[in-house]
Amino acid sequence: MRKFFSLAARAVVTGLLLYFAFRLVDIEAMRDRLRNIDLNWLALGALALLVQAFLGAIRWEQIVVRCGSRLTLARSFRFTMIAAFFNQTLPSSVGGDAVRIWLVGKHANWRAAAYSVLLDRIVGVVALACLVVICLPWTLALVRDPAGHIALLMIGFGSIAAGLIFIALGWNRFHFMQRWSLTRHLAAVATIALQIQRTPSLLASIFGLSTMVHFLTVFASWCAARSVGANVSMIYLLFLILPVILISVVPISIAGWGVREGAMVTAFAYAGLPQSDGLIISLLFGILSLLLGLVGGVVWTLSNDRADGTSVSPLPHSE
Repeated sequence: MRKFFSLAARAVVTGLLLYFAFRLVDIEAMRDRLRNIDLNWLALGALALLVQAFLGAIRWEQIVVRCGSRLTLARSFRFTMIAAFFNQTLPSSVGGDAVRIWLVGKHANWRAAAYSVLLDRIVGVVALACLVVICLPWTLALVRDPAGHIALLMIGFGSIAAGLIFIALGWNRFHFMQRWSLTRHLAAVATIALQIQRTPSLLASIFGLSTMVHFLTVFASWCAARSVGANVSMIYLLFLILPVILISVVPISIAGWGVREGAMVTAFAYAGLPQSDGLIISLLFGILSLLLGLVGGVVWTLSNDRADGTSVSPLPHSE
């Protein structure tokens, strides 16, 4: 019953956010854009998201090794695609993470599976926050509204601060973290994060992959804009999309729908750009993500992962 109410609440939040987003834009202008949509640009955007999933799989593979297991790249990519499907079908933007844990945990250490997925999620968010902060001088010049400035500063620096606090949990002097099961596991994941931080080559690889993943989000959004002839440059989208994606990470709606659209409409309004263009770009990006999820659904349907566990194996801890 609680799951039903949770799903219902997310559905209501999604519907309300989409309703208010549509209320703020010129619907007729959106129709004009969509009448001349170029599917070639959308196909390019879909390809960008597929490449993004592959790079994310490489990053996750590296993190799994640090968590004490081994995951082949082929299996990592397959699991990532399957997770993309469940991200679109489960009532949360983190539903795919639970599926990844299940897929890896069946054939390896459940602890390593959970640790790797949690750490992969945290690394992605912190890297995104770092990019938001790096772009702040230009973003603040583009977004001239004082409320927008405050929101950007809170989103960027707040996320980085949260990441630093999490890493600090791995500090050995915080003995109280060992008293309870939940805090003990959090401290263990934070310790692995500290180990990665102290390995420059691995840190550079993981954050380099994260940067490319987020830039591909911007590129896919730009392809969506080009497909409808929206007059917005990729550099503007870089400054606006990254904070929007960071906001949409908050799992309060179904697959991020509504949160992303509302944030995009607001960001475009603050930047003095047509709000209808922001909504169209966000909707088309969501559709591209949905298409990627459908491909992941096909992978899941054809997969024999439920019977084959040869690609995941535990590794002895070296530290």
